[in-house]
Amino acid sequence: MIVGWDELPRYRGGVAMVGGGFDPLHNGHIEYFKAANELGLPVFCNVASDRYVATKHAPILSESQRAVVIDAIRYIALTHVDQRSTAAVLERLRPRYFVKGKDWEGRLPKDEVRACRALDIEVVYVDTVLDSSSRIIRAYLSGLAGAPSPRPSGE
Repeated sequence: MIVGWDELPRYRGGVAMVGGGFDPLHNGHIEYFKAANELGLPVFCNVASDRYVATKHAPILSESQRAVVIDAIRYIALTHVDQRSTAAVLERLRPRYFVKGKDWEGRLPKDEVRACRALDIEVVYVDTVLDSSSRIIRAYLSGLAGAPSPRPSGE
């Protein structure tokens, strides 16, 4: 179910929160969702806004499209498009767990660390880093750079 900002307090303390851009979605993300689900609470997915994704690359799918796709994944109970910041969502939602990939260990943004400490949110690092959306995009674009141009029809 896709939920809005005003609905977040309804789920306080009762979810495991995951988050990211998920653009493009890949098998590592599915393993990440599955690991979060194994914590025994409904999984809340905080989907990054188009504005945030655009700081990394031009969005492939819009935030609303990514939310619909992620919401259809069986491991995800609740989906939210983040228009503020992850720290603001942590403060409003107050999940029991904030689940991140091991690649984030020791490098979570300070505002997220502060929110988790202040609200007694347990940060759980899972070893599910199988790929990277950024790497997939770089590989795709480098493949395009070396590809021959299509011939105009009629030649």
